[in-house]
Amino acid sequence: MSEARTATIAITVNGEAVELPASTTVGALVRAYVNSEHPEGVAVAVGDDVVSRTDWDRALSNGDEVEILSAVQGG
Repeated sequence: MSEARTATIAITVNGEAVELPASTTVGALVRAYVNSEHPEGVAVAVGDDVVSRTDWDRALSNGDEVEILSAVQGG
């Protein structure tokens, strides 16, 4: 009996190689990365393109390079 395998993609997030389910969206990655269902103060780039929050439903692709930046308040 063979096990069903879930399709995965290999991407880079903030310089770190990760493997994710092939259906992962930008929004799902951001929510997992910042550990919040409603992330605030976050900017995302995939490759050379900044991804606006309205486009976070975009699916990630194998080989994508993602940068996630969080605003930090300082004094």
